[in-house]
Amino acid sequence: MFLLLSLNRPAAAADLVDAWIAAQAGLRTWTADIVQTRSFKTLAQPLVSSGKVWIVVPDRFRWELGQPPQTIALRQPAALTIVYPRLKHAEKYSLAATQTGPWKDALALLEASFPRSRTNLEAQFQILALTQTNGVASLSLQPRSAAARKFIARLEIGFRTDDFSPVSTALTFSDGSSLRNEFSHAVVNPSLAPQLFEMKMEPDFTVVEPLKP
Repeated sequence: MFLLLSLNRPAAAADLVDAWIAAQAGLRTWTADIVQTRSFKTLAQPLVSSGKVWIVVPDRFRWELGQPPQTIALRQPAALTIVYPRLKHAEKYSLAATQTGPWKDALALLEASFPRSRTNLEAQFQILALTQTNGVASLSLQPRSAAARKFIARLEIGFRTDDFSPVSTALTFSDGSSLRNEFSHAVVNPSLAPQLFEMKMEPDFTVVEPLKP
């Protein structure tokens, strides 16, 4: 009996992963409230902030943290812009197809929360484990790219086993720090205006491109 149970578990885990990926096929847009927790070895207490996220699959999102927003991240097909409204400062990172780097690797990890196929998922990540607790599955992934592993050691994606909706994401960085996002009040396929993913900055904002040669 124990042998049969041990043989059946990998198949059941694979079926659950396939069902989760299949559930993403009809997903076009998604919004949710966020509670983000950042933990550092040098700090006794984690840093906790709340905000909201808007996503257009596969290559647009807007994250806001703080009330009023202290950090805004805008993802567009060719660029990631991080805006600090109170400091009147913004950083722009190119995501051109020919460019590589830690930011592009990190975004690939985050976009794994909404995979379009198992082939694409496993091309970028090795599946380490799948656990289930109280109706929530936690999928642990490791980047296949050695360059990405120098930045992020592991990604965990939490989703409900009944409707496969995202519950959380957690990044464990190579320096031992971590970042966890917990989602609530999610809305599937709302209508989102294109202007939501653009940021009109006042003339007194400073815009820099840290990775530009």
